[in-house]
Amino acid sequence: MSELILVLNCGSSSIKFALFDAGRTLLDRKPLWNGKVDGITGPSPTFGETGVKPAPIALDRSHPYAAALSHILQRVDARRGGHMIQAVAHRVVHGGSRYFEPVLINAEVLADLRSYIPLAPLHQPFALEAMERLMAERPGLPQVACFDTAFHHTMPDVEQMLPLSWDAWERGIRRYGFHGLSYEYQSIALAERHGDLARGRTIVAHLGSGASLCGMLDLRSVATTMGFSALDGLMMGTRTGALDPGAVIYLMEIEKLSLGEVGTLLYHGSGLLGISGISSDPRILLQQEADEPRAHAALALYVRRVVREIGSVSAALGGLDLLVFTAGIGEHNAVLRERICTALGYMGVALDPAANEAHAPVISANESPVVVAVEPTNEEWIAALRAKELVAREPKSGRMPS
Repeated sequence: MSELILVLNCGSSSIKFALFDAGRTLLDRKPLWNGKVDGITGPSPTFGETGVKPAPIALDRSHPYAAALSHILQRVDARRGGHMIQAVAHRVVHGGSRYFEPVLINAEVLADLRSYIPLAPLHQPFALEAMERLMAERPGLPQVACFDTAFHHTMPDVEQMLPLSWDAWERGIRRYGFHGLSYEYQSIALAERHGDLARGRTIVAHLGSGASLCGMLDLRSVATTMGFSALDGLMMGTRTGALDPGAVIYLMEIEKLSLGEVGTLLYHGSGLLGISGISSDPRILLQQEADEPRAHAALALYVRRVVREIGSVSAALGGLDLLVFTAGIGEHNAVLRERICTALGYMGVALDPAANEAHAPVISANESPVVVAVEPTNEEWIAALRAKELVAREPKSGRMPS
């Protein structure tokens, strides 16, 4: 092991990190070390790492995000010993209509990415803050941006267009799609596990705090549920998903909500949390739904929206051969998987209850014409792999010295 790649996934209240061995010809999919700083903007931030229970940490409250990043870098420096960091790979949510491949970060790229902050306010500004800080403190260290929108560049124009005026399309107002690093990983893992089946009509359901579907043909994105922003499509933990724009006009014109208030409602006060009034976590809602009608309503709406959108993406694919659940809810919540698949019985979907409870790689019954699978995602490995490939094509510039 001679060189390492550090992956950073920066959100509004957490920074996830993973350290990969870049010295091998084939990049191991399991990181050497990973973890996260959580609750950055809250009263009790924590640091957690592989195999260790999260513990409270003290952050400078005047600049908590910068302090969290510094804490991670200090721990990385202590952990890497004499080995050098080859590159830092960043998950960047929005690459707009310009960036379809990973790119080395410089001042021009940073300026471009700032223009996409309004389209991904929960993630974009924080990834850029991390990049800027590293550029200032460790200017010789290559940084690579890996874009969640890039995987969906293969969608046909008819899937990317919004029914606005033509000049809006020419200005780049279109459906971009997100969770691309997760779907790119799935395109690799599903081909390995399911062979030719995965090259058919496949829907991957990335169900986490954010959620979307991707319809694939020959392992390429041809349809997805998120669109111009990460608000579209499925109902999420705190986000609305697809919403009649007339409701937004009503909130602003009749109920006199400001632009900021509407943004806060759509991003932070809706979805499972907004309907239930209890939590954005379906595990908590499942525990309370028997006694709390709003918890039951929230879960019912969540399942209904997933089922409706699976029908929509199936129509775009011309049918469905393989349905895959991934991300936190998709990988670990057998109850919601069962409810979704039961509602898809009209398509012939049938689960094997024991396999579903065990979170097995295949959870459908033998007679089900649609194979239903559970496949863990690995966005960090994709980012590390693409950074390793890109840096290998560039001249050997400065590294984080040992």
